[in-house]
Amino acid sequence: MLDVLLDAFLDTLKTLPFLFGAYLLIEFLEHKASDKLTGALSRMGPLGPLGGAALGLVPQCGFSVAAANFYAGRLISAGTLVAVFLATSDEALPIMLSRPEAFPVLLRLLAVKFVAAAVFGMLTDLVLKRFLKPDRQEPFHDLCEDCDCEHEGIFKSALRHTVKIAVFLLLINLILGYAIYFIGEANISRFLLSGSIFQPLLAALIGLIPNCGASVILTELFLSGSLSFGSAVAGLCMGAGLGLAVLFRANKRPRENLCILGALYVFAVITGVACNLFFPG
Repeated sequence: MLDVLLDAFLDTLKTLPFLFGAYLLIEFLEHKASDKLTGALSRMGPLGPLGGAALGLVPQCGFSVAAANFYAGRLISAGTLVAVFLATSDEALPIMLSRPEAFPVLLRLLAVKFVAAAVFGMLTDLVLKRFLKPDRQEPFHDLCEDCDCEHEGIFKSALRHTVKIAVFLLLINLILGYAIYFIGEANISRFLLSGSIFQPLLAALIGLIPNCGASVILTELFLSGSLSFGSAVAGLCMGAGLGLAVLFRANKRPRENLCILGALYVFAVITGVACNLFFPG
């Protein structure tokens, strides 16, 4: 029980540098360079998801947290956010790096996640641009609405945002940590229906849990043989860590958040099923 409490605290603590850095950058851009940034982002065009896919491969859920905040501040597109989330693997990379025999599979995993994140990210932006009206809302509007940031210094505003979100993340980590503790990894393994064609769908549901522990469970189940490669990919593509929790907290558009969540699930399952077809071993 105390281990769950400690893990929740450490998981939250690990996100703080990324969280504070993201808010510090957002506050600086809002106060000093919002016009230039808007112009630069508009010139990037459809290439934003490529950068998001590369950034998401870094084994830290803090980047998905930062991306969620950037999207809430309208600094990145929905496609770039999707790319970061799909590419994020949390603790899967360190775990697999600690086992030399898993290194070839790790390279395949990284390649698959990068391609899927870039393709589905660009597809998301293309569909939104083609069929929906562009979001003309000013950058930072949702993130800073009613927070009186314009009357505070950059450092103080960023620190206040960080503390508020950190408390929220700690609560989420505690709730989910105790849930995983009481359910148990063995029950989760049985729930995943080892060998079933439905396994990628169920693995993606496990990945949906906004906690770094979900990626640990998925990775361990895969390395132990309980998950196929495609199912592990589906779960890890869906495992955006705490980024999803922060998205629902920071982006004040519930319907939009649910659409992003649904799209992520569909993309993750498609990627996992495709991997099972091409990499059945």
